[in-house]
Amino acid sequence: MAAVAAAAATCQPRRALEEIPTPQPKIEARMRRSYLDILNSRSPPSPIPRAKIMSTSNAMPTQSLDFSTDGEWRGNVKPCKKMDESYAPMSEHQLVQLIRSLILVEQSQERIRLTSGLRYLQEDLQLKKANVYRSIPYSRFGSNRDAHCYRKAYPHLVVFKVTCQQWGQVLLQNKEWDAVLEHTLLAWQYTSELPQWDMASHNALREQCYSVMAAHSLTALQQHCLTPSRGHELLRRMKMAQLHSQSIVPCIHELQRIVGCDDNSMDLK
Repeated sequence: MAAVAAAAATCQPRRALEEIPTPQPKIEARMRRSYLDILNSRSPPSPIPRAKIMSTSNAMPTQSLDFSTDGEWRGNVKPCKKMDESYAPMSEHQLVQLIRSLILVEQSQERIRLTSGLRYLQEDLQLKKANVYRSIPYSRFGSNRDAHCYRKAYPHLVVFKVTCQQWGQVLLQNKEWDAVLEHTLLAWQYTSELPQWDMASHNALREQCYSVMAAHSLTALQQHCLTPSRGHELLRRMKMAQLHSQSIVPCIHELQRIVGCDDNSMDLK
């Protein structure tokens, strides 16, 4: 026991806990406010006094709309001046000149429309003929006009024939007789440029195109009133078309009857 007491006497006395000083207050600019504090700090907007609202509404300019029983609006708007509907009547000479000018404009528009229409038909026929030649395989050791190549080009040949037939029927329905004759000679030229096949039976579509166009041309000749100069021009072109096919011979006979020209020296066989 004496040894324990001596050891305890030699030990240092236990220190008491020191009190932690209070922290210094933070700067107000760096203080973080909670979300509730922010919401509580917001005060509701103060209501606008009724007297101020009334004064503001009285200060705004208003416009009264007065609708009478007859449905007319009588506001502060200036009425528009009525247009003068009185026009000076045209004289007889002015009326004749106006009608003549309208007829000339219509005729010029008709020529432009006919020319543009024939140009479109020519481009269409050129495209159909090009599709026929594109469908023919040329990388072959044998002939490119045999049955194999004909089967490749057959759908495009049918399309070419249908195009000639449909355009001719449209022009006949519209009674554009001169356009029918021009379309016949134009399509006749493109038909003659189609490929010649090795087998004679494969050229039947070409002859069918000639027959259809000749029928259209004959119908147009029977309905159209041709001038002598126009008749002789068509007769010369049809004689040239006869070199490709004899299907146009009835058209030549009809045209000779209309023009009154009998060329016995011409071979129509």
